[in-house]
Amino acid sequence: MRWNRNLVLGAVLTGLFVVGALISFVWTPSDHTVLDIAGKLKRPGDGNLLGTDHFGRDILTMIMVGARTSIAVALVAVGIGMLAGVPLGLTAAARHGGWLDEVIMRGNDLIFAFPSLVIAILITAVFGASAVNAIIAIGIFNIPVFARLTRSGALSLWGREFIMAARVAGKGAARISAEHILPNIANLLIVQGTIQFSLGILAEAGLSYVGLGAQPPTPSWGRMLADAQTLVSIAPHLALIPGLAIILTVLGLNLMGDGLRDLLDPRLRERSV
Repeated sequence: MRWNRNLVLGAVLTGLFVVGALISFVWTPSDHTVLDIAGKLKRPGDGNLLGTDHFGRDILTMIMVGARTSIAVALVAVGIGMLAGVPLGLTAAARHGGWLDEVIMRGNDLIFAFPSLVIAILITAVFGASAVNAIIAIGIFNIPVFARLTRSGALSLWGREFIMAARVAGKGAARISAEHILPNIANLLIVQGTIQFSLGILAEAGLSYVGLGAQPPTPSWGRMLADAQTLVSIAPHLALIPGLAIILTVLGLNLMGDGLRDLLDPRLRERSV
């Protein structure tokens, strides 16, 4: 089945980096905060599995700790988007056509007008560049994504017979949303969460690339790319390795999202049997 291949391959690719990030809490090949100028720019296999950077730091260590940074930022940012966006979307759907629905959706449009990079610049100008501010910027941008998706999915259910039966039974809008609407759109939220997770990793890398993400000495894949851009001609592995890490992680998460969509959507599941 198509979803099975995508799900397994995506889980394997993503799992490699998740495992590497978890292992980095207890062990890394070297200390990423220690500089070794005498051993700088070693090529892969020359005493270090993936070589060293322009400060002599082990690249495998940087990739492992950088995975921890990227995954943490993206995961918390998606959590912020879901925790704020899902209740807003459920409320907007329950008050469809009313002033509260209009306020929520126009607020979403306002956030969409400012990309995460612009929001990050605004936050950084006030509070300074850091991984925490990157999380806030990406998280704010995720809120309208989940709010719109939740509202759309909820609206398709509010006219169904089982919702009418719940209303006849005396249940209020909040209880119906929690007990009947949310469980029936959970598959949509899970798939979207996987997609936003991959986009969060890309956003974190982009923010770190321009200096708005995690700050030294904390490794970041985006900053590794930024540091390597002037050394590509003499040490191409400095850019290729973190670039591949970003590509493979995002590819794995997208494949997982595709597989989960086929698995959780009954229409697609029936079509693939």
